[in-house]
Amino acid sequence: MRQTIELSNRAASALCGTNDEVLRRVESTIDCQIVVRGNIVTLDGDATAVANALAVVAEMADLAENGLTLEEGTVDSVTGSLAQEIKPASVLGDVVWSHRGRKVGPKTPNQKRYVDSIRNNTVSFGVGPAGTGKTFLAVAMAAAALSRGEVNRVILTRPAVEAGERLGFLPGDLMAKIDPYLRPLFDALNDMLDPEKVSDHLERGVIEVAPLAFMRGRTLNDSFIILDEAQNTTAEQMKMFLTRLGFGSRMVITGDITQIDLPKDQDSGLVVVADVLSEIEGIDFVRFGADDVVRHRLVQRIVEAYGAFAERAAPELHAQRDRRQA
Repeated sequence: MRQTIELSNRAASALCGTNDEVLRRVESTIDCQIVVRGNIVTLDGDATAVANALAVVAEMADLAENGLTLEEGTVDSVTGSLAQEIKPASVLGDVVWSHRGRKVGPKTPNQKRYVDSIRNNTVSFGVGPAGTGKTFLAVAMAAAALSRGEVNRVILTRPAVEAGERLGFLPGDLMAKIDPYLRPLFDALNDMLDPEKVSDHLERGVIEVAPLAFMRGRTLNDSFIILDEAQNTTAEQMKMFLTRLGFGSRMVITGDITQIDLPKDQDSGLVVVADVLSEIEGIDFVRFGADDVVRHRLVQRIVEAYGAFAERAAPELHAQRDRRQA
């Protein structure tokens, strides 16, 4: 089947991308041959593929007309949204944070649900594999809330649990000692704000980055609080953290229950909390999957491969997973 569609010059140019990379991604994703001559797009393939490609091209053209830069990843975002019968513009048009021309926002329907959950709930959980934007989007939401004056400070924390290695004694002051554990949060902050601004906020206490153990005994008012790597909390630590919530504050808890580094005889607080709090109003859980990975495409394949391996794993591994999720 062959079908043609006429686009504006701007949309046609954006659809091709640098060295036709966007066009090639559409072809490889939908298995449809696409040729652009001027502003005329011709699609060749079986009827289903052409219909799907036509829908993707039309949506991407609409995004380009509205000023969105089209990239290879945009193709995955558009196809994922259409598969869930969600308008791609409602996902990709949601700008959470903008800094020096860089716009941060959801790329998948689940990421859109996540940022909406943070907006609409006091406590939000983002649970899923690496690369799904859980921490990055949470930090972007925190930066936006701080800039709008919705909160007076941002608090970033995570448990100081090592991933299978022992770092031993670390020299320096407190910040030097905790830096290896909290570096992912610092990296996200520096992506959102100028390094000088981050340093100034840290010095004045507007932004606080600390291990989870430092939260005990505190009440956190007018704050945006993020707990990262929550799968490495115990059930007691998770309860301790959640009960730090003060007036005018918001909490976001992120983690991946497939990467628990706790001793085998300890249950993850992130696993337990889903059963304890799932029915409480004002608390929401958003779960991500491999389709939400927005890093290098190989990361998505790695996540999928490990998921498939887990399904084939020995009975004792299934029993261990079931015990943690029970």
